[in-house]
Amino acid sequence: MKTLLKSAAALSLVLAAVAAPTAMAQTAPAAATPTTGPLVPGLAIANFDAAVANTDAFRAAGQQRPTTYKPVYDQTQARARAIEAELKPLVDRFNADRAAKKPDAVLQPQYLAIQARQETAKEEIQRMMLPIALSEAYVVEQIEDRLDQAVRNAMTKRKISLVLNPQVVMAAQNGYDLTPTLTAELNLLIPTAQLVPPAGWEPRQIREARAQQAAQAGGAPAPAAAAGAAPVAPRPAAGPQPEGR
Repeated sequence: MKTLLKSAAALSLVLAAVAAPTAMAQTAPAAATPTTGPLVPGLAIANFDAAVANTDAFRAAGQQRPTTYKPVYDQTQARARAIEAELKPLVDRFNADRAAKKPDAVLQPQYLAIQARQETAKEEIQRMMLPIALSEAYVVEQIEDRLDQAVRNAMTKRKISLVLNPQVVMAAQNGYDLTPTLTAELNLLIPTAQLVPPAGWEPRQIREARAQQAAQAGGAPAPAAAAGAAPVAPRPAAGPQPEGR
């Protein structure tokens, strides 16, 4: 409660989530321009996230998304503004009571109520933004599906035998950077990406987690039959079975 709450910042995280670009696009550095110089043959660094974020497919999708998903953006922004207006009196009262040096017994419940409402508001906005988040994940996954081939192609063209993550390299000349070549290969392999995922589509991480849960739910394999015992035929399923998720 040491940080003074201000009404203008009451929903800053929520409003930023509505207007912010994708995290990858926001943090990925620009592709470096290779330079000549004394280099170790066969060695390179590559930023895979930056290579994906700098592709034509990723950039085009980012430009198309605000138009395709305009209703989602508009509804989410309107809801965020409504929640901000709802919170403003609570925040103003808290600030006034704090300025009046009221005891913590008065301030603490107000602070906790505002904090809890902000958290529920953030969750609500995230739910409303889910179609946009799925679109971003779908575009990235389409590009990443071609990443292995793009890496192999880039390594062949640049005669690279070892690619390192730039995060483990303290310093390097631009001539070691394979990222621009990797982006160029991705542009050849996937010039465009579908913006809208199919109905019911889920990101790879969720699909893999579901598959792992399903495998674990299957239990350990049945113990081997005793010597001489007749094998037991599997029991046929009674009717069509629902698909597992």
